[in-house]
Amino acid sequence: MIVAALALVLVGPGWTVAPSSAGGTRPADGDGRPYIYAEGAPGSVLEDKVAVTNPSDKPLKVSLRGADPERKKATDTGAWIRFAETTVKIPARTRAEVPFTVSVPTGATPGDHPGTVVARAGGRDAGVSVHLRVSGPTLSALTVENVRVNKGSIAYDVVNRGNTTLSPRLAVKADGMLGAALDRSRALPVQLLPGRRVSLTEPWKNAPALDAVDVKVTVTAGGGAADSATASARFVPWAAVGGILAVLAGAGCAAFWYLRRRRPSWPVPPHLLRLLRRQGNVRSAP
Repeated sequence: MIVAALALVLVGPGWTVAPSSAGGTRPADGDGRPYIYAEGAPGSVLEDKVAVTNPSDKPLKVSLRGADPERKKATDTGAWIRFAETTVKIPARTRAEVPFTVSVPTGATPGDHPGTVVARAGGRDAGVSVHLRVSGPTLSALTVENVRVNKGSIAYDVVNRGNTTLSPRLAVKADGMLGAALDRSRALPVQLLPGRRVSLTEPWKNAPALDAVDVKVTVTAGGGAADSATASARFVPWAAVGGILAVLAGAGCAAFWYLRRRRPSWPVPPHLLRLLRRQGNVRSAP
C-alpha cells in the first residue's frame, strides 16, 4: 500500500482522520473538505484519500474499514470501499495520506449512497463521511405518516421514498373552533437518507386548554419532494371538569338529604293499616 507521509512541526492532543486535501473530485477549500464526495456511473471505480495524523512521539497502528450509516453490517457504499491494506502504521509526528477506492457495482441504483471510512486506533474510532452519488435518474420523494397529537407535542414520521438525500423542512398548522391555534415552519435538523424513516416530535407548549383542533403536518425538501398528513384532537380540562362534577354531585346529595328530612309525616288510613297487618308487613304496637 502506498502511504505518503509528511512530517509535522506541531504536536497535537491525539490522532485524527480527515479527508485528504489532495484527493477527490472536488478540491479542498479553506481548511479542507468536510467530507469525501464521489460520483460515478454503475461499474466505475473511484479513487480518493484520507489523511491520518499522528502527533504523538510514538508510531501509531491504525485499522481502516468502510461502513454504512445506521447499519451494523455494510451492504452498500461501506461494502464497496476498499483499502490495499486494512492496517497501516503511521510514524510519530506524521500525517499519512492513505488511498482507497470505491467500486460501484454494475447494478447499483442511481442516486445517493452515503457511507463512512472508519479508522480505529488506541481503543477508539473516528470516521470520515463519504457522499457517493451513482449517476442516473434521480427521484426526490417523501411521505408524512402517523401524525399523533400528544400532551404538549405533535409526533409524526417522515419517510424518504426517493433515491436522493433530503434536507426536509417542516410546516405545521392547527385550526380550532376558536381560530388558528398553531402556525409554525422551520428547517428540520436531519439529513434523511434514501429509504430511511425518522420519527420526529414538534413541541407544542401553548396548546389550547379547551378546543377541538385539526392539525396538518407538511414536510418539503429539494427536488419537489412534499407531502402532508392530518390528525384531529380534542382538548378538555378534565381536572376542572372533574371538580365541577364533584361539586354538583355534593350539592345533589345535600338537596336530597334536606328534602328527605323535610318530608311531612302523613297518617296512614285505618283500612290500609288493617290490610298491611293481615299481610304481616306491619306489627301491632306492644
